[in-house]
Amino acid sequence: MLGGCTPWPAELAERYRRRGYWEDITLTESLKRSARDHAEKPALVFGDRRISYRELVDTSERLAIALSRTGLASRDRVVLHLPNIPEVVFVFLALVTIGAIPVMALPSHRLSELRHLVRRSKAIGYFIPASFRGFDFRPMADQLRAEHHHLRQIFVVGAAKAGQKSVGEMLRSADAGGGAIARPDPGDVALMLLSGGTTGLPKLIPRTHNDYICNAKLSGRIAAFDRHTVFLAVLPIAHNYTLASPGLLATLFYGGTAVIAPGTAADVVLPLIEHEKVTHVAAAVPLIVNWLNHAYRHHHDTGSLRVIQNGGARLAPELRRRVQQEFGCRFQEIYGTGEGLLCMTRLDDQEERVLTSSGAPVCEDDEIRVIDDAGLEVADGQLGELVCRGPYTIRGYYDDPSADANGFTADGFYRMGDLVRKNGRHVYTEGRKKDVINRGGEKISSEEVENLILAHPKVENVCVVAMPDEVYGERACAFVQPKVGQAIGFRELVDFLATKQIAKFKLPERLELIDSFPLSAAGKILRRELRALIEQKLVAERGPMR
Repeated sequence: MLGGCTPWPAELAERYRRRGYWEDITLTESLKRSARDHAEKPALVFGDRRISYRELVDTSERLAIALSRTGLASRDRVVLHLPNIPEVVFVFLALVTIGAIPVMALPSHRLSELRHLVRRSKAIGYFIPASFRGFDFRPMADQLRAEHHHLRQIFVVGAAKAGQKSVGEMLRSADAGGGAIARPDPGDVALMLLSGGTTGLPKLIPRTHNDYICNAKLSGRIAAFDRHTVFLAVLPIAHNYTLASPGLLATLFYGGTAVIAPGTAADVVLPLIEHEKVTHVAAAVPLIVNWLNHAYRHHHDTGSLRVIQNGGARLAPELRRRVQQEFGCRFQEIYGTGEGLLCMTRLDDQEERVLTSSGAPVCEDDEIRVIDDAGLEVADGQLGELVCRGPYTIRGYYDDPSADANGFTADGFYRMGDLVRKNGRHVYTEGRKKDVINRGGEKISSEEVENLILAHPKVENVCVVAMPDEVYGERACAFVQPKVGQAIGFRELVDFLATKQIAKFKLPERLELIDSFPLSAAGKILRRELRALIEQKLVAERGPMR
């Protein structure tokens, strides 16, 4: 195991191997198993490009050899900062083939985040596009290299500047038979994901070949992935959800086809579903809301769809129902974390679970508990924090003892940071611990109130956050995005919520209308920005201190 990473206890590792969760093969070996059976079948589709399994394996192997000749070696960290294009898959596979460790930066990250990732990982390499959506990445890469002596090599998809290496030129000059590559240890770190997405600078999540293959295959099985699957990758491939939960890797491991979308808008996604006969889409709340409300949705034939998945934040029951009714497919909620645990509703679950739960763990050996503030397990149905451990849940962050102390219990359970209720193995999330508003000692779940507001016919989307208050400490402020052409006032909203017969202390005490929400690269609403916005407004309204 890479230094700075926490291994699984030997007795658990032996159990996971004995029960078949850990296969002791690498990510590229798992891909090659599929390629043997589906050599000429499209593995990736991007616009007019149709890349077969044979071409995917050949290209990634040639690139692996070329990268090893530059000096990249096993356990070297390399920041991978590419958008949703086929090259992100080629580079990812090439790196894990030689045992180098891609650190999965999101396309929207810029200098502040990249400085942190390069410094934290001690990266020696950095992969970028020449430019993407009007931003030239090459000067930023040179600046990072100047600031960090260990960052020796810049690799560019597109036109490289002086001192940078062109990935295209490396591939053109590479030879698939150009030399043997030492096989990585399947128990070693294969990649590093990034923690969170809505708060602070991310921690590095080390994932091994063994646990990540387990992650992808188990979730793919529950999503009914097979050789007929056509998966649409809409959100960033660098994100755990799109990459392997079940995502692109599970699609490839099961012999399906992954279609890479160039955007998330309905007028991009719906024609792709029709043209490529997409069966599975991995989406998020804001995207689903926009697709459901798109004026021309019915102009496209989406009859191929079998499953629309939602991840990142819980989708309200009414919207889940609309997905099934209006797209004529099954809805699947996916609740999980880059650190490991994945819960999914089953495609044959009873309707109540499909519409309201966050699913059950994908593995029988996922151990889950719901605990109170004292760390004691609570009974089913009671609210508490979810903690977990299992064959694909990490035992610690990369080289971050303080984060480990806060994020893990003494017996190795990862603290999810989510408040949930449990019914058997099924989990019902009620928001982040930090998304609970403490109004003078009365606790308000933001998610509970949001779900009620979403039922209002004039509301497109909502986010309820805490605003500071001198008397109660915190009160609830509802940020509401009205539907196009609609207007809603504070009194109307409160009167509507009163009909839902909730406790009066849960009613929002301020309404802020908003045209669109600030989103993370993973599609999550950035609550911290909304909290900062309302705090600034309150300060401005109070005026200067006398």
